Amino acid sequence: QVALVESGGGLVQPGGSLILSCSGSGFTFSKYDMRWYRQATGKERELVAYIEKSANHTHYGDSVKGRFTISRDNAKNTMYLQMNSLKPEDTATYYCNTWRISGGRTSEFWGQGTLITVSS
Repeated sequence: QVALVESGGGLVQPGGSLILSCSGSGFTFSKYDMRWYRQATGKERELVAYIEKSANHTHYGDSVKGRFTISRDNAKNTMYLQMNSLKPEDTATYYCNTWRISGGRTSEFWGQGTLITVSS
């Protein structure tokens, strides 16, 4: 059974940094692309960053480009999100995500989320 568990959330001051982790189990982690999403209160879920299964390609949402870095360690079945220069508008619950396509059907898998609050 696929499981994704995020960790590393918390309260941070504007301009500060945090590292989020997403640990995957129940699937061959190295064979799947991964994504970080976030959702702020009252807003739609937003794609933060994407990383290809071999980490050869990454993509970032416009609002985090140049500040966030996505990475992964397939030997540890873990994905990371290094967040620098945090802003109050980065306050949200952050989710890791992967998906599987089988028989023409796409199944999405989500972690439980970890809350980041950026405030002084």
